[in-house]
Amino acid sequence: MTEEQVILVDENDNQIGLMPKMEAHEKAVLHRAFSVFIFNNENELMLQQRALHKYHSPGLWTNTCCSHQRDGESNIEAGKRRLQEEMGFVTDLDESTSFIYKASFENGLTEYEYDYVMVGLYNDEPIINSEEVADWKWMPLEGVKVDMALNPEKYTAWFKIIFEKFYEYININK
Repeated sequence: MTEEQVILVDENDNQIGLMPKMEAHEKAVLHRAFSVFIFNNENELMLQQRALHKYHSPGLWTNTCCSHQRDGESNIEAGKRRLQEEMGFVTDLDESTSFIYKASFENGLTEYEYDYVMVGLYNDEPIINSEEVADWKWMPLEGVKVDMALNPEKYTAWFKIIFEKFYEYININK
């Protein structure tokens, strides 16, 4: 099986090439990514706990799902694909905002991503893929904010960055 390729971009999100995912994370090369936030009618956010065997951030809580677009795939197509692969459902998604972030991990890998944030609505339980997800839960945004302040070590680096930067934006625009 061929390793997944990520889309390398410049700081204006112009595609400049492709690279194997692991190599991009080893070399800290800027690449395109996305983060999906799913809410229910009670204004709660669906969180996932990353599988315990993930190569970075295992067992940490994060947004509903996230990954990398494939070459030629739109942000919405990628978000829906990964939502199905990780959480076992698909729903309509809207692009919310985008930003660049960089986060280094203890294992020597670095996430350097041009990240698109997408938001959707769903009210049922997911059918989680245990290869990707250890657990899931609904939490009100304010509850996430409080718990993240008290227990930051329980959350992924990118989720903390997105949440801090875009809490008000996500809260208003979901």
